[in-house]
Amino acid sequence: MLILLPGLGFSQASIKDSAIYTPVIYATYSYQFPGGDLAQLFGANSSIGGGVLFKTKSNWLLGAEGNYLFGGTVKISTTLLSGIVSHEGYIIDPNGFFADIYYYERGFNFFGKVGKVIPIFAPNPNSGLTLMAGAGFMQDKIRIHTSGNDVPQISGDYLKGYDRLNNGFAVTGSLGYLYLGNTRLLNFYIGFEFIQAWTQSKRKRDFDTGLPDNKKYNSQFYSVKISGSSRCIKDRHRLITSIKGQ
Repeated sequence: MLILLPGLGFSQASIKDSAIYTPVIYATYSYQFPGGDLAQLFGANSSIGGGVLFKTKSNWLLGAEGNYLFGGTVKISTTLLSGIVSHEGYIIDPNGFFADIYYYERGFNFFGKVGKVIPIFAPNPNSGLTLMAGAGFMQDKIRIHTSGNDVPQISGDYLKGYDRLNNGFAVTGSLGYLYLGNTRLLNFYIGFEFIQAWTQSKRKRDFDTGLPDNKKYNSQFYSVKISGSSRCIKDRHRLITSIKGQ
């Protein structure tokens, strides 16, 4: 569970002695546990993505982040295709063979974020307890994959009748600890994130029930994020020199 924080510090002030302005470009990994209506469909999942944050001299954070969600536990996989399986519980492909079918969770989210670094238990004024909040958009669905089989019953538009695609507005909040090393060689973050989403189905009808899904979904994610490290460029002169050298 890793968050990489490749930062580019443009200030020439010492990070050890004073709070500085710096943009931070980062990649993220989270392990997430679903709650609410989402927990009826999926188990735990992973999330990878990236974003950019701008830390001001007063330790405010402002930025945006996007993530791709993926998981391998679909709790309704045994009943989702029950209306089109054989008596033995299999789907028959056009060649008369049993189709190999796999179910996955897929989705994405993106958020605009604002936060604050509170420099307590910190080696410098740029590190410490970090509070973040944001708002944005989330989407998730069931991916049904057939391995090496052409299965018309769950291909093309027919597949859309089973994927439970839904999306909508979401908010996020997190509490963690940000460490920016005095030498800028070591930067890490560890924290917990909560996501609340209000979504609706984007399909006209679910084929397994034969009915439209008009439910408004109230779902949550409880996430753990742990940090990584990278090198920061210390000042504007070094950044320009490195770019010219390329």
